[in-house]
Amino acid sequence: MFDVRELRLPVVQAPMAGGPSTPELVAAVAGAGGLGFLAAGYRTADEVADLIGRVRARTTEAFGVNVFVPRPVPDPAGAARYRAELAAEAERYGVPLPEPDPADTDDWDAKVRLLTDDPVPVVSFTFGPPPAPVVAALRAAGTCVVVTVTTAAEAREAAALGVAALCVQGPEAGGHRGTFAPAADPGPAPLPALLAAVGAATGLPLIAAGGITTGTGAAAALRAGAVAVQSGTGYLLSPEAGTAPAYRAALTDPAFGSTAVTRAFTGRPARGLRNRFIDEHDASAPAAYPLLHHLTRPLRAAAAAAGDPHGMSLWAGTGHRDARPEPAAEVTRRLAGG
Repeated sequence: MFDVRELRLPVVQAPMAGGPSTPELVAAVAGAGGLGFLAAGYRTADEVADLIGRVRARTTEAFGVNVFVPRPVPDPAGAARYRAELAAEAERYGVPLPEPDPADTDDWDAKVRLLTDDPVPVVSFTFGPPPAPVVAALRAAGTCVVVTVTTAAEAREAAALGVAALCVQGPEAGGHRGTFAPAADPGPAPLPALLAAVGAATGLPLIAAGGITTGTGAAAALRAGAVAVQSGTGYLLSPEAGTAPAYRAALTDPAFGSTAVTRAFTGRPARGLRNRFIDEHDASAPAAYPLLHHLTRPLRAAAAAAGDPHGMSLWAGTGHRDARPEPAAEVTRRLAGG
């Protein structure tokens, strides 16, 4: 079974749903000695199977697949109210708004079957602990199971399932914070303090995530107790990443100088470059993931097609200014101090 402590370089490329985590990116990171991750979120099991095949065609090194754990929607009524608010955005971008299904599970059952029938070296879970039988089945298939945690309490719950490692995600991280409870506000403890608390609570190998885009930041996380560091934002400008052109441009545009944590795009707290959409809708966005994700998806796609970063979810961590337009292998080596 794969062991994250045995990576040639202690660097993990974060799974970034929505396009950036391409097979080319995953294979390049793996080939450099790190661990690349596909993002299964918002894709069907068949689409994930195709992506896995494309990675295997490019590398024989270990890689991972990240899966979102479905949870009950805390505020479905709030999503209906928010849909009415977004009517002006739909008119702005000339797209209809969907009516999301509260029972959506992101093709969970089919993805679990895929990953147990045709195992990959590593499977990680975000947004909650997977059911114990799923962990047992993956372990029996020879898969290293990792769970994303944001508190020591979540870490203890995940560790009790017999997982191999934990991804400890601090508030500095870009994209979604992996809190187990959808309505919970992310804790403010910075990554070093969170690593210490989780390490004391579980003793499991820890992957540090949150604002890490430099070798200096990575070294600090390793000194704080992590066995590897995870970066997503650091890879967004790499040529292998599937980052949309307007998104790439915004990452280096002085006009987008700050990040904010918001529920405005998906209903779950996520950090991204602050833009018009966040300013206008953050205050009224309910805790209704994934309904808000589906509501805003056509708006975000239309904004991307129009090259308008102010209507897009520009996920980025606090270290986004240190991201560089380098090949993924170079980013991996730089993070590792090579």
